[in-house]
Amino acid sequence: MTKNNDIHWQAIEKDPRFQALQRDKNRFLWRMMLVALIYFFCLPIATAYFQPVLTIKIWGVINLGLLFALSQFIVAWCIAAVYAKRANTEFDARAKALIDDAHNIKGLI
Repeated sequence: MTKNNDIHWQAIEKDPRFQALQRDKNRFLWRMMLVALIYFFCLPIATAYFQPVLTIKIWGVINLGLLFALSQFIVAWCIAAVYAKRANTEFDARAKALIDDAHNIKGLI
C-alpha cells in the first residue's frame, strides 16, 4: 500500500481510467435509480387511477395490489444485488488497478 503523501490526487482525478470509472459508475447508478423510481411510483399511480386492477383477488384476501406493494421490497433487494455484483466484479477491480498504480501517476505539484 502506498503512503498517502506519495499519491498525487489531482493527477489521479485527471487520469482517463479514473474518469471512465466515474462515468461508467454514475451512468449505471442513474439507470438503476431511474428503474427503481419508475417501478416505485407505479404503486401510487396505480392506486390513484387503476384501483379495479389492484383489487383483483389472487388467493383469499390477497389481491394484486398487495402483491404489487410487496414486490417493491423484492425489486429493492434485486437492485441492491445487481449493484453489489457489478461493483464487486467491475468497479472494484478497476479501482484496485488505479490504487495499485497510484504511485506511478504523476502530475504537477
